[in-house]
Amino acid sequence: MNKIGGTWKILVIYAISKKLNRFSKLQKALPLISKQMLVTQLRELEEDGILKRTVFAEVPPRVEYELTEQGLSLMPVINVMQEWGLKDLALNN
Repeated sequence: MNKIGGTWKILVIYAISKKLNRFSKLQKALPLISKQMLVTQLRELEEDGILKRTVFAEVPPRVEYELTEQGLSLMPVINVMQEWGLKDLALNN
């Protein structure tokens, strides 16, 4: 659970699964996360084998993130959590 625990990791994984694979796109999609926290979360997810980071040799350098096979295996769980959250919102409104 430590690999995906906390406030932001599930949201970062979900955003990357939706092709928000650049740092700036992730910052726009998750405006409440600080720059440092996003950097930390991305590094931890990469170290845990959930994300793959690719650096392109361009000027300026471009970095993209993608889910690894292990990261993709989390998507059914995340999708179920999303469905539950949407149903819970509907029941409470």
